[in-house]
Amino acid sequence: MAVVIGAIGELLVEFVCTEQDGRNLRAAPYIGPFPSGAPGIFIDQAARVARSFGGRAVFAGAVGDDAFGQVILQRLVAGGVDPGLIRVVAGVPTGSAFVSYNSDGSRDFVFNISHSAAAQLPGLEEIAAGFLAAAIAVLHISGSMLGDPAMRAVGLALCERLDAAGVAISIDPNIRPELIADAGYLDALTRIIAMADYVLPSDADASVLYPGQAFEDWSQRLLADQAQVVVLKRGDQGCVGRDRVGQVDLPAHRVQVVDPTGAGDCFCATLVTLLAAGQALPDALARANAAGALAVQKLGPMEGNSALADIDRLKG
Repeated sequence: MAVVIGAIGELLVEFVCTEQDGRNLRAAPYIGPFPSGAPGIFIDQAARVARSFGGRAVFAGAVGDDAFGQVILQRLVAGGVDPGLIRVVAGVPTGSAFVSYNSDGSRDFVFNISHSAAAQLPGLEEIAAGFLAAAIAVLHISGSMLGDPAMRAVGLALCERLDAAGVAISIDPNIRPELIADAGYLDALTRIIAMADYVLPSDADASVLYPGQAFEDWSQRLLADQAQVVVLKRGDQGCVGRDRVGQVDLPAHRVQVVDPTGAGDCFCATLVTLLAAGQALPDALARANAAGALAVQKLGPMEGNSALADIDRLKG
């Protein structure tokens, strides 16, 4: 079934440090610019999956009128994303992220979102009207956009508006300590989770939102309320998903990890797009699991995004 997927949030270029354990504190070579931003990675992958069965993807966000903005726009359009709700802001730089990897597998980020074009979203009325005109089936939110108060207000209001209009809400909490500026972050996140049809946290997210609680317990509470599907992303431990029919546990594919950034967004996009298109949870989860495994094998947050045919080759 052809579906239209929508997403909103920050668009960034990312620079990846070529040396480990520097924590962005010492001079070292960086590689980039890579198109990035969690919701941008999501929508690029959603477009690639949706077009396999006649669907499409629409994004609301903003870039600067600079070379980095062109890098992002060219990549999204090439992937099949409708850019009609992406502002090009004059005189303001495109948002950015710098990531440094550590030998223990952790990452350190420096973000420039609030003081860049990334935070200057189109107006709420324009976005809501555009998404409704496009007949989106799902609106996806990444918690990374909730760190900026102005973006948070637009995201929360948009979820309320579209939820009331019958659009499904998807939320990846994507909690980034670097982006939590005030208590409003977690309050907005929990309010969106309460509206969401698809709730897709990582292990790290769950430890913040549901400390000390088993997946079976907190997922059951969500499913008893608004949620239709709850999935826990577990990185190299695989994933577990539940709907109102049953539970599916999948191990991770054993692949060489080059760059894990963006794999969770790629996973979420594949899963949500397939679920919205009518695929059952076991099949959609297996494909999302394979999409995440493909994503980690390439350097750059969007560089491992894949088409459905590639995903099915790995899934087997």
